[in-house]
Amino acid sequence: MPNDEGFSDFFYAAPDGLKLHARVYGQTNTDAWPVVCLPGLTRNARDFHELALHLSSKPRRPRKVVAFDYRGRGQSDYDPDISHYNVGVEAGDVLAGLSELGIEEAAFIGTSRGGLIIHVLGALKPAVLKAIVLNDIGPVIGAEGLAHIRSYLDRAPKPKTFAEAIEAQRRVHGAGFPALTDADWARMVGAICRDTDAGLVPDFDPALIDTVAGVDFSKPLPDLWPQFEALAAIPMLAVRGGNSKLLSAVTLEEMGKRHPGMETITVEGQGHAPFLETGNLPEKIAAFLDHAKGKSN
Repeated sequence: MPNDEGFSDFFYAAPDGLKLHARVYGQTNTDAWPVVCLPGLTRNARDFHELALHLSSKPRRPRKVVAFDYRGRGQSDYDPDISHYNVGVEAGDVLAGLSELGIEEAAFIGTSRGGLIIHVLGALKPAVLKAIVLNDIGPVIGAEGLAHIRSYLDRAPKPKTFAEAIEAQRRVHGAGFPALTDADWARMVGAICRDTDAGLVPDFDPALIDTVAGVDFSKPLPDLWPQFEALAAIPMLAVRGGNSKLLSAVTLEEMGKRHPGMETITVEGQGHAPFLETGNLPEKIAAFLDHAKGKSN
């Protein structure tokens, strides 16, 4: 049963037995695909809370929404073998969760790493993908953007209070996100931190930082154009932060050429990655999903 916050907690076993978690919002609606939400590298299901509430409670065409915590994030168990923190294993974990939930096809929303996992799912089980929203991610990852992510993870502050945590995030990300309000920053901190006896801590396994420590940013990062092109028949919406350093405007333009039906939104005043609950993004995402479903009928 949903709790007072509008979702129920779902726990399941990964293929290797690790205990994993997801949030489930709303009920199955035969007139609408369920929506699967996949967060970024160190983020968790809480990133999608407001968007999930919007999509699952719309008077017309409400949707079941499942937001995953990957292994080592949120309420999922940490993995003692950090080599398992990779998009291939995480894609398999998502498929295991969907199998447990009886979901054979869905629309997918992937932020950053979540979008990379969608590319992998396109290779592993393309039939599960009915529509795709890529949030500030594409087949080419900007090295500058990834270096920035590694930099702030390496030097993550250790705030003692919620107010200090908000100020720390503003210092690191404020230049790229001038459009955010005080409420937006507070929601962000609430999503990425958990309260412990030692104070606020990031809600992910610290070993995740080691998985990006060895990246050589002096060399071009591998691209995923073949995997992206394999998604060309699937309705797609690409969201880019106007200030993003991870997804360039050039890459976004090339994505449109290789996926002629792709829709795009550029979110001004935000960087990597746009907050999908802000402005009119929830309505635009819902409209895209409705239109994609209509075209498939």
